[in-house]
Amino acid sequence: MSATLASLRIRNLALVEDLLWEPSSGCVAVTGETGAGKSIILGAIKLLLGERADKSLVRSGADACSVDGAFLLPAESPIHALLEAAGLEPCESGSLIIRRSITLAGGGKQFANGSPCTLALLREIGDRLVDLHGPHDHQSLFSRDQQMLLLDAFANASPLRQTYAAARKEWMQLDTEKKRLTEDAAALAREADLLEHQVREIESASLDSAEEEPLLARQKASANGHRLAAICEQMQALTGETEDSVSSRLTELTRLARETHRLDPSASELSDEAATLFESAQDFSRSVERYATALDADPAQLESIETRLDLLQSLKRKYGATLDEVIAFGTVAATRLATIRTREERGAGLDAEIDRAAASLKKASQKLSHARTSSAPALAKLAKKHLSDLGFARAGFSLAFEPLPEPGPHGSEQVEFLFAPNPGEPERPLRAIASSGEISRVMLALKTSLAAQDSVPILIFDEIDANVGGEIGAKIGAKMKELGASHQVFCITHLPQVAAAAGTHFVVIKDTSGNRTTTSLVETIDAEREHEIARMLGGKADSALVHARALLAGK
Repeated sequence: MSATLASLRIRNLALVEDLLWEPSSGCVAVTGETGAGKSIILGAIKLLLGERADKSLVRSGADACSVDGAFLLPAESPIHALLEAAGLEPCESGSLIIRRSITLAGGGKQFANGSPCTLALLREIGDRLVDLHGPHDHQSLFSRDQQMLLLDAFANASPLRQTYAAARKEWMQLDTEKKRLTEDAAALAREADLLEHQVREIESASLDSAEEEPLLARQKASANGHRLAAICEQMQALTGETEDSVSSRLTELTRLARETHRLDPSASELSDEAATLFESAQDFSRSVERYATALDADPAQLESIETRLDLLQSLKRKYGATLDEVIAFGTVAATRLATIRTREERGAGLDAEIDRAAASLKKASQKLSHARTSSAPALAKLAKKHLSDLGFARAGFSLAFEPLPEPGPHGSEQVEFLFAPNPGEPERPLRAIASSGEISRVMLALKTSLAAQDSVPILIFDEIDANVGGEIGAKIGAKMKELGASHQVFCITHLPQVAAAAGTHFVVIKDTSGNRTTTSLVETIDAEREHEIARMLGGKADSALVHARALLAGK
């Protein structure tokens, strides 16, 4: 199933007060008197496709206008991926609802499936959903990239295109890597030298994050070694065995306390406490002796400690405020150095991989180019057949290929659709055609030629039958009907032959009541359709009605 526009709701837009349109699939004709408002219907669809708008569109007397469009999408539609990438709600039951509103204050809002979205997203959706063919409208076939896509689809070259894209991606990645390695070689060599020095300096220091504090304590103790030794000597003298020492006095104190206890048993605590004082003095004396023995006043040892501390301070000035940070810096530097060394080894073996990838790319490119060039004549022949049916009996149409200086995103060449409407004229790029009538008919011919491959499901042709006669008009109608088998086709037309070929037919009616003018859109069937075709034929005579019936019978 192809995507279709299921409904269009317009409120307070220009002459339209409130209009609900539910077109069918296939080929749909839209007709009406000149000035009835057919352009409003087209303008509403353009708003849904992201065209910019202003408050002048708001109907007189209203504060705002709005357009709502409901599209039915198949499961394989690329619109689903667009919505997902934009973070919007998915299409429930395959339905995409787009809403645009514009206020008199000049503000506007747009929504996709109820979620606010940007005009850029609506334009992306429109590019994949609807092709409008008319002056200054969406004309995707003018894009050389789109022309290439259609040629590839016609040639059944999509798998070859995918293979080429994958080969090009691999080649570009390897080539970019090689260039980066080459361009950075000198800088990387300088960085490697610096890193090697830093790593060597840090590793050779054999750092321990817990070593600094004990070293500082030892430095302080070693620096005051002589003074500490003298103090210890004095303390040992006070706690020694001399007559005036603390030990001697405590010995006498202990004797007196024991004598007191002997004379008065209740004074046992005095005796015990005196003994404890004496034992504490003895313990203190032994501690002083041990401390004095452990003192290191060796100048060489002090110099060694200070040298180590100087090294630690130097490393911290260069690589971090603490030893932990210095060690971490060394780890990071060593990892980076290993990466650079690996890159150097990688660069040495990269040329062979690039050569292999380039060979694969060349092979894929040649296969894709062959598929394109061998299918181009068939596409040109088919397009010329349809052009002939549409009034360009001897028109020229061909596909030109331009080699690219290096493999591009879509291949090693660029394609250009060339067209000459009249014999003797040089063929020119399709996008250079000046006449809107010619453009529209060429679009129709190409759309018919590529109907099976065209990925844009909804086609809108705005008065492509301008300045053509009845015979050509009938052929245009036949082409529209043919396209309607695979696409939803809307044809805004003044030509009865085209309107009669459509599967369904709507008429735009302008009505004036009092001081207000409104536009409505009404489906016309059976006798009403016969009378509308007769009106388009230019008269109310019975002959016009007979002609109208004949046209409808022939559709």
